[in-house]
Amino acid sequence: MKKASIIIGNSAATTEEIINKYGFVVIPFIMEWPEGEGLKGENIFEKMREAEKQDIKTTPKTSQPSIGLFKKAFEEELKDSENIIAITISSGISGTYNSALQAKKMLDNETQKRIFILDSLNADLSESLLAIKAAEMLEQGKTVEEIFKSLEASLPTVFLFAMIESPKWLEAGGRLSHALSVILTQMQKIGMRPILSMKDGVIKPANLKMQAKDTAEAMLRQFEDVTKKPFSENKTCRVAISHADNLEGAQKLRTLIEEKYPQIKVEFISLTSMVIGCHVGPGTLLCCSIEN
Repeated sequence: MKKASIIIGNSAATTEEIINKYGFVVIPFIMEWPEGEGLKGENIFEKMREAEKQDIKTTPKTSQPSIGLFKKAFEEELKDSENIIAITISSGISGTYNSALQAKKMLDNETQKRIFILDSLNADLSESLLAIKAAEMLEQGKTVEEIFKSLEASLPTVFLFAMIESPKWLEAGGRLSHALSVILTQMQKIGMRPILSMKDGVIKPANLKMQAKDTAEAMLRQFEDVTKKPFSENKTCRVAISHADNLEGAQKLRTLIEEKYPQIKVEFISLTSMVIGCHVGPGTLLCCSIEN
């Protein structure tokens, strides 16, 4: 019997290789976008670009996994695992954490003691890097209690930030007013780009980069800002990058980071999760760092 199963949602940006390597159990979110079913594209972001070409005004909508889905996953995993560590997207932007908690409460008291649920207070890459850390600690022989405490202690050191290609998708999803969308569009034309980040469990503007027509270089400057303190204390960081149909930008950002910081190796590049990506839109770049 395994010591623990690690459960993540597909709100976590990752790759099939990583899922298979660590044996992660992935709980799916539901996506609804009837208008997108017949559109060309290999992923949701290519379909969103195609929708724009065809002047389709609707955007993809996602909904959290149900309580029943979590309950079923818990029961199945506990047949072969002593414990469960579940890492969810921030409770500040989704009800997923609450769904997992409610599912846990439906089980008997002894079973509940075997389930550890972490609100990541973050999203996308952050969930994946926390899960990888948990998996590595399991391999090192750490107890589930030790791992969970370590993950909780890591949360203040997690930094996720993003640069969007266009504010129109945030506007279309109702997360940005039309007036602000117009202002941001005009700002981008003269090289001023906002950096978004997760703070206190929600998405907020973090910075405004001047002369930021090159997204990867602007993201590098933000990376330098958020890692200045840990690097000054001789600490190391895990780093990962995701993109919403912007592989070229993601690869350039990895090269910039690794050339400037030889002690850093970007752990992986993946597509941005659809849960975050359908709101921020195609072309977005995300980067996450977490102290080791």
